[in-house]
Amino acid sequence: MRSTAANRDYRIFAFKPEEAPPSGGYPVIYLLDGNALFATTVDAVRAQSRVQKKTGVSPAVVIGIGYPGDALFDPARYYDYTMPTQPDQIIPGPGGKPWPELGGVNEFIAFIEQDLKPEVERQFPIDDGRQAVMGHSLGGLFVLQALFGHPHLFQNYIAGSPSIHWNKSYMAEAEQRFVSRMGQGAGQADSSSRPKKLSLLITAGELEQSHPSRMVENASGLADRLAKLAEQGSELRVEYCVFAGESHISVLPALISRAVRFALVQAANG
Repeated sequence: MRSTAANRDYRIFAFKPEEAPPSGGYPVIYLLDGNALFATTVDAVRAQSRVQKKTGVSPAVVIGIGYPGDALFDPARYYDYTMPTQPDQIIPGPGGKPWPELGGVNEFIAFIEQDLKPEVERQFPIDDGRQAVMGHSLGGLFVLQALFGHPHLFQNYIAGSPSIHWNKSYMAEAEQRFVSRMGQGAGQADSSSRPKKLSLLITAGELEQSHPSRMVENASGLADRLAKLAEQGSELRVEYCVFAGESHISVLPALISRAVRFALVQAANG
């Protein structure tokens, strides 16, 4: 698919269950870094939904958002997953090398909302009240930006090892705006006056604690702060999980398994 907002190309992976859809349509998981994570996520959905009575996981459509070519993690992700940032605010690149093009998160969100989701809903029966988005690392950073700025897009947000350190001041301001809006009932869907229930899963690998980015500390701190919204009667539900013995990359299968349950058990139970 081509983005109308940015004229950029994407490779879209799609899985539809063999089971007939519920009367309201299938739940759906939108997955970032589709080239790398789509197959594992599909296998997790198929295996867990096969014994739904035991797992609670309902069959679901999985949509992987990837890029043309065979690279597992295409450099184009840096543009799509990051916010516009002044050069002096960007963390140094590995070995002092410059980063690829950055700052296209708003255009990527527009692609998902204006191009991708309507096409998915044309091709598959989708329950628009049972939608999830999942991302890891910079993908996790994207998930948080989508939640803070566009809470109407999905109901379940899954941020694995989110790179909050990429621009902490920007994320702190976005978080405060989101908290304020939720406190005023602005977590409602744009087209409806009814409250919009939102769920957020934040995860990290235990071994990421030693990373200079302080990834675990940043993730746990955010989860603690947002959990207070639920205590104040907000429609936001927050879970936080650290996977023992896992590093930034080895954590991926554990993250996917937990994310599938988080998104689809909630979907099955309403």
